[in-house]
Amino acid sequence: MSNFFFKVLRPGINTTYQDNGRFGLQHFGISAAGCMDRDFFFLANALVRNKIEEGVLEFAYQGPLLELIKGNAKIAITGNVTFNIINLKGETVNGECNRTYNLLVGEKIDILATKESVYGYLAVAGGFVVKNFFNSVSTLVKGKIGPNEGKKISIDDEIIFNKENIISKNLFVNIFPKTVNNIRVIKGPQYDYFSKLSQEEFFSVNYKITTLTDRMGMRLEGPAIENVISTNIRSEGIAKGAIQVPADGQPIILLNDHPTIGGYPKIAYIISADYDLLIRKKPGTTLSFKCIELSEAEKAYKEKQVKISQIINNIREIN
Repeated sequence: MSNFFFKVLRPGINTTYQDNGRFGLQHFGISAAGCMDRDFFFLANALVRNKIEEGVLEFAYQGPLLELIKGNAKIAITGNVTFNIINLKGETVNGECNRTYNLLVGEKIDILATKESVYGYLAVAGGFVVKNFFNSVSTLVKGKIGPNEGKKISIDDEIIFNKENIISKNLFVNIFPKTVNNIRVIKGPQYDYFSKLSQEEFFSVNYKITTLTDRMGMRLEGPAIENVISTNIRSEGIAKGAIQVPADGQPIILLNDHPTIGGYPKIAYIISADYDLLIRKKPGTTLSFKCIELSEAEKAYKEKQVKISQIINNIREIN
């Protein structure tokens, strides 16, 4: 095993190992988990020339403070993040997102906060040394599944990586994530459970994201959605992006760590192309929904895949 590692001086908020997710186990009650923001996850790995689905460190709001104890490393931090690098002279260098840095033994990365978004990512060239469980290194904290015994990163943990970096030119990419408050959805299987007035309001009013939001779900606050048939259904399989409506009429959007079955009617589903736009929004912000057809959602997904490929292809060397 590699003995190149960082020491955790501050764990940050909800710092975990994540990759693209653990699929094929929902019938056992295990959700896919995985990175919340796929665009920035893919970009982090592309910048350090890893395999595109290599495991990374994901953090929310405030990230970790890490000291490089052994082995030089090439790292990238993606998202909209404020961070510093503390060099061997004790000088603080303001970091830039979406580019790489060469770190020397004894230097520190201090990830202070995410800006105008929730999640950020740290990738290291060669990847981290973590145990694979069912073809994934994603951490599902509520199920205690995945690396680090299924737990968040803690103070004094060792973050081990695979290889020492051979100093080379750094890479960067210009990326300007759009901010969209109107999130596209398709109708859910129980759409007709709700009154015509509530159906119209759902696509015409704003909802506020509440503080009751985590990797499992996002609770919204707005006009109560009236159910005219039944506020409960027989439990059935559910997926990421489902918008459930419990008896109080306040919608809940299921996120990566969602339960695998549920008994609340679902008025709509977030389309895959807009999911990253959704999870970048912090509690207190507002959003609205636009209903589209499945064919439009499929087209939007293909366009999104082309766009992220174009961004990755535009990665350039820093002079």
